[in-house]
Amino acid sequence: MKCTFCNEKAVYNVKYNGTALCKDHFINFFERRVKREIRNQTDLKKGHVTISVAVSGGKDSLVTLYVLNKILSERKNITLKAFTVDEGISGYRPPGIEKAFKLSRILGIEHEVISFKNEFGYTLDEIMSIDKTKISCSHCGPMRRSLMNKISMYNNADYLALGINLDDYSQSILMNVIRGDVSRYVRLAPHTGIERDGLIPRIIPLRKIPEKEVVIYAILNNIDYDNGWCPYYKEAYRNEARNIINVLEEKTPGTRQAIVKFFDETRDLLKDNYKGEMKKCRICGQPSQNEVCEVCSDLYEINQKVLKKSI
Repeated sequence: MKCTFCNEKAVYNVKYNGTALCKDHFINFFERRVKREIRNQTDLKKGHVTISVAVSGGKDSLVTLYVLNKILSERKNITLKAFTVDEGISGYRPPGIEKAFKLSRILGIEHEVISFKNEFGYTLDEIMSIDKTKISCSHCGPMRRSLMNKISMYNNADYLALGINLDDYSQSILMNVIRGDVSRYVRLAPHTGIERDGLIPRIIPLRKIPEKEVVIYAILNNIDYDNGWCPYYKEAYRNEARNIINVLEEKTPGTRQAIVKFFDETRDLLKDNYKGEMKKCRICGQPSQNEVCEVCSDLYEINQKVLKKSI
């Protein structure tokens, strides 16, 4: 199969737009969309800008770091800083941290690690051994978000970049629709034009790029990523949304893009009705919808369980 735009051998057939692309045209197609998202999600002309990049060591986060560095490296007013959240998942997180350190070093980007153990007193594995009444995501999600915001604030970041591809993003949208959670639907990143005291605006440069294309981009650019799966992933509610969308995408290519398009158009209409003022958690000081944030409430319950066991 030949590339639609030249006579070179195609490396990928884009079913949703009917083109076949060679290596160079695929990379160009990929990076054009990332550039468009960066323009739409950020204001990089307001003096010096620091972007904090969450890097797990998997394909999505490493590609995000790599492509941001490639696209923005000539902009002298922009600094990239990478970090990894170490949840403390035995056999899973250490390889990812190694890959994150490796690419950061190659690119000459500062990299730090922030851990559940140091910040909360427990690893996720320890939390799951203490509290078996909740799935891991109920603990991990809020804690990860809290630490990502904390380290980004520490680095005086203007934006927090997350490695989330089209597949993941469309699943998040659908999950909020299924739950009827309009408030969380409206609060989904990117936080373009949304300012909340104490919350670093999140951007998602890969949100319109399918997972398969992220993998191909990583391979074509020799990005060494960790492809391990979280041992707790089978518990995740996200799996249901993933299965639904995969079936629809197989029948109607472009379904994922249509879901994101629907989200973009409807969220703008809902923003004013669901602004929801952010408070500061009276315990940790992090942004919160309530007087006490999800993380502090969760830690209180965990500590109570530990206390009961020790009596």
